Amino acid sequence: MTDLVHLSAIDLTAGYRDGALSPVEVTKAVFDRIDARNEGVNAFILLDREGALKQAEKSEARWSKCKPKGPLDGVPLSIKEHIDVKGWPSRNASPVIPETHRAEQDAPVTARLRGAGGIILGKTATPEFCWKGVTDSALYGVSRNPWDLDKTPGGSSGGAAAACALGMGALHVGTDAGGSVRIPAAFCGVFGLKPTQNRVPHNPGGVSALISQAGPITRTVADAALMMNVITQPDIRDPLALPPDADFAAGLDDGVRGLRMAFWDGVRLIPFDPEVSQALQGAAEAFRALGAEVVEADPGFDSQLATFLAFWQPMTARYLENASDEALAASDPFLVRSAQKGALQPILRHYQAMADRGALAQLMARFHQDFDLLLCPVTPVPPFKAGRGIYGPEGEAYKRTWTPFTFPFNITGQPAASVPCGLTKSGLPIALQIVGPWRSEALILRAARAFEAAHPFALPA
Repeated sequence: MTDLVHLSAIDLTAGYRDGALSPVEVTKAVFDRIDARNEGVNAFILLDREGALKQAEKSEARWSKCKPKGPLDGVPLSIKEHIDVKGWPSRNASPVIPETHRAEQDAPVTARLRGAGGIILGKTATPEFCWKGVTDSALYGVSRNPWDLDKTPGGSSGGAAAACALGMGALHVGTDAGGSVRIPAAFCGVFGLKPTQNRVPHNPGGVSALISQAGPITRTVADAALMMNVITQPDIRDPLALPPDADFAAGLDDGVRGLRMAFWDGVRLIPFDPEVSQALQGAAEAFRALGAEVVEADPGFDSQLATFLAFWQPMTARYLENASDEALAASDPFLVRSAQKGALQPILRHYQAMADRGALAQLMARFHQDFDLLLCPVTPVPPFKAGRGIYGPEGEAYKRTWTPFTFPFNITGQPAASVPCGLTKSGLPIALQIVGPWRSEALILRAARAFEAAHPFALPA
């Protein structure tokens, strides 16, 4: 059973194809794994056991006729709580959205995965309105890190990353508006990719559409490439989405020889945990050993927090715009405070933020004229205590100390991945961020795959 739950999506479909594996048995094994492990980490907040097993039976029938529905037929996967699945609640972990709410249709990313034959197990935990880099909420409680249950899995896709690390599904959908795929992937020791802005179709009416993207959280880089091939397919509901590129898995094993990479240690911005710095330096050396030219280079931007908040705080204001006093009283008080600030932001500040965004994007575009990829931190610290009030008395200052390397690339819209690159002495994951220019996901995946092949990712005991 342990072997079944840790098989990649690619291995699963290969096993279905030659008759060595059964989608029904795999799905049952994954639910057994969820039953055994979910109570400790609080990764899943909704399960559809009956529906998933029915999907698995249909998948098995298709494979028996050698007529799979798509490239993910029979692969168990999860959806982040706030993403719509037809007929399921989508409460955004918030008392603002009534318990009776049900989604009227699948979100684009859900529809693409379902159409490819994926088996939707359930929904994974998020903080309220996905607003912070850890995963806890009044509705769903505290989610925990599978490497150490005292620690946070990160956020806001913390439930997805924890489930991924523990074999509770092969593929997991996260979203990232400020680091919400990359931070939990880093803290849970799995792979996570934030695609280029507008790469994955979404409902353009979404409040966070300017800076957020859905992306894969997986145990292998090849699975993320497979998932990207599915979720980037067009959806009529998002005419602004980028057209799909060629196969993201093509050339995945071509290596990094001849690539020119910048390595930025980030210490100019903030203090670092020494073990994180050491692991990042080791990752840069590993790429040199693989044949890449790695040059220490600073992209040259300072803290982008003010620009990010000029987008983020009005978004939170929109989330809570019609909330009742009773719902607001039950909401995260620091989310409410952020919304209050956003409601008071002058419209001219938004336009200034748009100009600042353009300037940062131009700076990075010039930077990537000299460098194919940027290697830099995801976070300067390893996972910390779960349930910690990260927006406590220290206010916004604490945010600057552990997420300044993720949200700048939401501002620019560039693709960026979190790649496991080591463990602390106490056994907590450390990750490297690989950033590329617009529409360079295939190159990022190729570099991440080269690193993974040379330094296989570990799983929690």
